[in-house]
Amino acid sequence: MKNLFSILLFMLPVIGLQAQKFDNLVLTPPMGWNSWNKFKCDVSEKLIMEIADAMVSSGMAAAGYDYVVIDDCWQVDRDETGEIVVDQERFPHGMKYLVDYVHSKGLKFGIYSCAGTKTCQGRPGGRGYEFQDARTYAGWEVDYLKYDWCNHSTQNAQASYSLMRDALYKAGRPMVFSLCEWGANKPWEWAKDVGHLWRTTGDIVDRWDAMMTIFDAQKDLANYAGPGHWNDPDMLEVGNGGMTDEEYRTHFSLWCMLAAPLMAGNDLRTMSDETLAILTNREMIAINQDTLGKQAFCFRDNGDYEIWVKKLVGDERAVCLLNRSDEKKSVEVDFRVLLAANDDYWKISKGDLKNYTIRDVWEHQDVKQGKDVSLVEMPPHSVKVYRFINNQK
Repeated sequence: MKNLFSILLFMLPVIGLQAQKFDNLVLTPPMGWNSWNKFKCDVSEKLIMEIADAMVSSGMAAAGYDYVVIDDCWQVDRDETGEIVVDQERFPHGMKYLVDYVHSKGLKFGIYSCAGTKTCQGRPGGRGYEFQDARTYAGWEVDYLKYDWCNHSTQNAQASYSLMRDALYKAGRPMVFSLCEWGANKPWEWAKDVGHLWRTTGDIVDRWDAMMTIFDAQKDLANYAGPGHWNDPDMLEVGNGGMTDEEYRTHFSLWCMLAAPLMAGNDLRTMSDETLAILTNREMIAINQDTLGKQAFCFRDNGDYEIWVKKLVGDERAVCLLNRSDEKKSVEVDFRVLLAANDDYWKISKGDLKNYTIRDVWEHQDVKQGKDVSLVEMPPHSVKVYRFINNQK
């Protein structure tokens, strides 16, 4: 027993040294682009370089998007030393060359792996190679790691992701750590000290019903999000063709209200003007990037009509009216109630509007305050988003 106690005492400093994630990263939700939603396994050096070019030339980078993340299928094998092997046909100059190119554009580079023995597409996973892979990624100067959960057998999720966290920390290069275990093990309850963001559901699909199912799953998770630790309802589908522009505006607005990571998943090289306008709505992005780091809560749920409220710095707030139905709605909006909306509905008292400007975030204009209650027309599957701007700041 004495020998065991001595061993435990010896191990404690080592465990304490390694069991740490990089702090002061993504204090607001990360913004960027990921290859999976549009390109799946059809990734290459040429594609990623062109996407990086387009992120800058389109104005996406100026709007705040800075991570370029390559998802599954960049890796094909491990060599005799266990080192991960890059697909030489698709990435002829190697991964470090590509990372350097992305960095030369003023952007950051992200990569993908998996906690299992294989990735979701059957490529080599990270299990058993965590520390070696972390050193490799650090050597390439990677800035972001998305870590999936396929082919994991009977592994414990918290232990597996904590091991990779420790490996990244020991490698010494600050990296955003994105946990992609689909919410299966309720990561919001334990991942704050492990990673910087964690998936809360399965994969998104480019359809209205699928997107809304994922949105609904976020309703009770607001208390788990904050600066440096975010609920992740998966990447954006804006511009991929499965929804209307109206629905994409709703999709983008809801993700911004949720303080969700904004990872575009479309082809930035060929996107329409409307898609670009949605993705670069700076007033909407400012709500997402608010430094208070609050996820919106559902203030009112009338079935096919909901009101969501997001508290912002400076005693401000954003309010999102959501028409989920397939029909046009005319809704009465009492701005005094929305101004005073609290997490606890029963504590509502009507707020004083005279100290606030009400801003329509999609119309990019102030709302005339001739009366407190207004009738708002809402098309099917649409939102109205208002920001209450504190004039006394």
